[in-house]
Amino acid sequence: MAERSTLARPYARAVFELAGDDATERQAWSRRLAAVADVVQVPELASLLTHPRVSAEQIAGIVCEAAGDIGQTGQNFVRLLASNRRLQYAPEVARVYEQLRAEAEGIVDVEVLSATRLEDAQQERLAEALRKRLGREVRLQTRIDESLIGGAIIRAGDTTIDGSVKGKLARLSSALVH
Repeated sequence: MAERSTLARPYARAVFELAGDDATERQAWSRRLAAVADVVQVPELASLLTHPRVSAEQIAGIVCEAAGDIGQTGQNFVRLLASNRRLQYAPEVARVYEQLRAEAEGIVDVEVLSATRLEDAQQERLAEALRKRLGREVRLQTRIDESLIGGAIIRAGDTTIDGSVKGKLARLSSALVH
């Protein structure tokens, strides 16, 4: 996975620089990149992306047509990826681009794994506490993982806060063994 992100990062940065500070253009690039990423993940097309007998121009044409209205700049970007045989990295390019965009806009995506469903009021209190701690706007995404027994695990970028019962039991077990 690290290699894919490493290969995708320069393309994502280039698109981010191309979009500039214009929020409308940033949003447009988000849509373009998401459309291309969706297309290249279609199983029937995935095998064509690296097929030696299919030209880069043919692949770019198929992807552009399937992606819909991505505009001339989006089509040019698809052609660039295709000519460099990097179209299979489009999902990573989109993901890295979204990270760059969120950072520039002062937003952090936070994943919350909880043992049970969080009520709306709990989510709002958690989001507010994270806003204060991180100093940025927070977009919460919640998922349920019953194996946690109780509590939650919060992931925001490189930061992980494990307040789950499962995590506490694992730390206690480790402390008792060592």
